[in-house]
Amino acid sequence: MRIAILGAGITGLTAGRLLRAAGHGVVLFEALDRPGGLIRSEVVDGFTLDLAGGHVFFTRDQEVLQYVVDLMGEDNLVKTHRNTKIYYRGRYVHYPFENGLGDLPPEDNFACLKGYVEAHIARRSGAAPAPVNFREWILWRFGPGIAEKFMVPYNEKLWKTDLSAMGFRWVEGRVPDAPMDDVLRSAVGIRTEGYTHQALFRYPRRGGYGAIAERSARDLEGCIRFETPARQVRKAARGFEVNGEAFDALISTISIPDLLRVLEGADPELVSAGTSLRTLSLATFLIGLDHPSRFPYSWVYLPHPENGPCNRITHLSNYSPENAPPGRSSVMAELTFSGKPEVTDATVEQVVAGLENCGIVRRRSIVLLTHRTVERAYAVYDHGFEERLERARAGLDALGIVTVGRFGRFEYHNADQCIRRAIDAVKGLGVRTPLGS
Repeated sequence: MRIAILGAGITGLTAGRLLRAAGHGVVLFEALDRPGGLIRSEVVDGFTLDLAGGHVFFTRDQEVLQYVVDLMGEDNLVKTHRNTKIYYRGRYVHYPFENGLGDLPPEDNFACLKGYVEAHIARRSGAAPAPVNFREWILWRFGPGIAEKFMVPYNEKLWKTDLSAMGFRWVEGRVPDAPMDDVLRSAVGIRTEGYTHQALFRYPRRGGYGAIAERSARDLEGCIRFETPARQVRKAARGFEVNGEAFDALISTISIPDLLRVLEGADPELVSAGTSLRTLSLATFLIGLDHPSRFPYSWVYLPHPENGPCNRITHLSNYSPENAPPGRSSVMAELTFSGKPEVTDATVEQVVAGLENCGIVRRRSIVLLTHRTVERAYAVYDHGFEERLERARAGLDALGIVTVGRFGRFEYHNADQCIRRAIDAVKGLGVRTPLGS
């Protein structure tokens, strides 16, 4: 078969690599000048920057884990035990928040524990009314203490909207329900761990997270057409045409709205449903420092306005010794936008001032300050999202287009899940392919 793949992010690269290894002809159409999509990285003056935020590789999927280890080589992946915190009014609280209640001031600890227990009892007894939006889901799940002190301010900062305007089905299954025993233990000072599937993660030794994409692209030399977006997609009598070129099958990893804008003859209802799907954009700020890292943390959440505009920072130089020059360190901060990202001098100053106010950076120690923007980072789960998405997916499925990936199918996936979906998409084409190198 000859197969067109739209997009050379991790999903498209994985699918292309597996198809080519199985002896099929593949062409990847990529709008940018290099591979990686959301996992691209750059090195600036010796400091590594991950363009779309602090990515790490973790997975419960042993086949996917083996695929990445075989791809990169075990020696080229740094293993790290997660050490993640929430910055809470001058102190660092263990992550996730409900597993760190003992780190809070006593009154806040009591309020959070009381609310969590009462919410748990109300759910179990059926006394709690079913939530109808994300704000209500947070209260229903965590109670008012955790909601007010962390979950609501953090999510409002991330999503840039009133949480009542968001649905909540997307988060079910993504946020594990902490066992009551763990929450009680954490409240009295006995350390417990949540999100244990993230507890050990891997990260490329050099080249940033984007090294996974760069390594994948090496096996697709001559197959990727950079700076060549799909400008016209048409369903043909047999297969598809992309930019006037014939293919037996089509895999799309570009966003559903972008695909529908170039898809000829699509049903207007399908186009309306798909192009109404919205996303948040993102700016990442890399701050290079003239000293080794002063903190042992992986990443830190910044929920409150006094922390500045960023919702999360990553101590990126802790991920790999190659991420900063010898004797230096780096912090990467993330800031979301509703609509296109607009970073002004005032924005940069607010970011630095917020981090300085938290004691995370000292202005006099900064030797590098740069930023990058990404126009699609997170799907916006507004009301009616699932229904519109289902209409769009069903219409594209009916045409025989294989849609896969974070925005190719609008699924809130990490890289391991994108790789899994790519493997499954290849298998869905009837292709039997070896995994690994």
